[in-house]
Amino acid sequence: MHELCLLHPMIKSTLKLYTLRNIDELSQFQRLEPEAKEALRIVAHILPFRVNNYVVENLIDWNNIPNDPIYQLTFMQKGMLDDSHYDQMKRFLSDPSVSKGDLAAIIYKIRKELNPHPAGQLSSNVPTFEDRPVPGVQHKYKQTALVFPSAGQQCHSYCTFCFRWPQFIGESDLKFATDSQMTYLKYLREHEELTDVLFTGGDPMVMNAKLLEKHLAPLLTPDYNHIQNIRIGSKSLSYWPQRFVSDKDSNEVLDLFKRINDSGKQLAFMAHINHINELQTDIVQEAIYKIRQTGTQIRTQAPLLRHINDDSAMWANMWKLQVRLGMVPYYFFIERDTGPKNYFSLPLAKTWEIYKNALQEVSGLARTVRGPSMSASPGKVAIEGMNVINGEKVFVLTLLQARNPNHIKKPFLAKFDENAIWFDQLVPAFGESKFFFEK
Repeated sequence: MHELCLLHPMIKSTLKLYTLRNIDELSQFQRLEPEAKEALRIVAHILPFRVNNYVVENLIDWNNIPNDPIYQLTFMQKGMLDDSHYDQMKRFLSDPSVSKGDLAAIIYKIRKELNPHPAGQLSSNVPTFEDRPVPGVQHKYKQTALVFPSAGQQCHSYCTFCFRWPQFIGESDLKFATDSQMTYLKYLREHEELTDVLFTGGDPMVMNAKLLEKHLAPLLTPDYNHIQNIRIGSKSLSYWPQRFVSDKDSNEVLDLFKRINDSGKQLAFMAHINHINELQTDIVQEAIYKIRQTGTQIRTQAPLLRHINDDSAMWANMWKLQVRLGMVPYYFFIERDTGPKNYFSLPLAKTWEIYKNALQEVSGLARTVRGPSMSASPGKVAIEGMNVINGEKVFVLTLLQARNPNHIKKPFLAKFDENAIWFDQLVPAFGESKFFFEK
């Protein structure tokens, strides 16, 4: 047997979820200071909260609260709302004269002010088929389409920073989900420029094996010969590794993965891993081994997050471990301009330094990781470095991916700004009025 295939006896195999409704049942929650409990209850009325027993019992160091990175990754903190929104919610929640309708209205208003769908996701990325929008599909880049299965609109736990938080709050006008007719299959069949399909959510891995097969298996038929790569974006590997080890249909899931790879297409598992602590348990390493045995490639990605992983040594050690476990470091993202961005974001200059310093400590096998990358309206804008040209300090930028493929990897310059945390705060260097792709 492979040396990693040792299921830890202390890790329970039955999933138990904790949300705002039953958080008092969690013994660890009762140990928190009153202020921390209050903050979670208030913020979780705006941003979605969910955590499971595996995360609580195996990934969080409860003797290091509130600084533990996985605690910050899953439990709401006061600073995740600005002061005005927090005080407003606290006042409404404590006032018995406020009706449920009034409370719902203020919650909706605050959520809309948090930029729930950045970078034109609702307006610019939704394709049409037969003159109608295709439900549950985004097609921003020529070769790649994103599919949001309606049955995959949850996660085993929610990340506090998640830019897809609107998927989880029950507002239909803020949500992406496929329809019952699976119209997206017709769209994918007709668009032969597509080579890659990314199933995302939520998390597709909350679906059982039969539902997962219903969505993936059609792409193995001759109608979809142009689809070469099937991707699954998932946090399940680190939040619920039992999905691939001990769940009742885990073998069926692995068999499906193998069937996809044996068909001649590549299945890429896009694992969201935010901190090295997520990779330390025996069962997560066993899950990694089992997935790789199906021929599936695991690529890792995560954003830089203040309070969680803003440390270059951690990134370097995590990338080294990922390579040793057979995974491919893929993307180093910048926290998106949505939701609790002010709590998690760092200045772009600091972000570049953390990325550069981490990259210097790893071998070439880990330097596959790309970034720091901002998923903005024109595409994935990457910081390539900083320089001084003709006396002006600048950011050197490029597009790793773009709506217009002709713009990919064309360097451009932005005026240096030590306080900027997102692309829309940058201006062209040398007095130019627009960046090249805006002209």
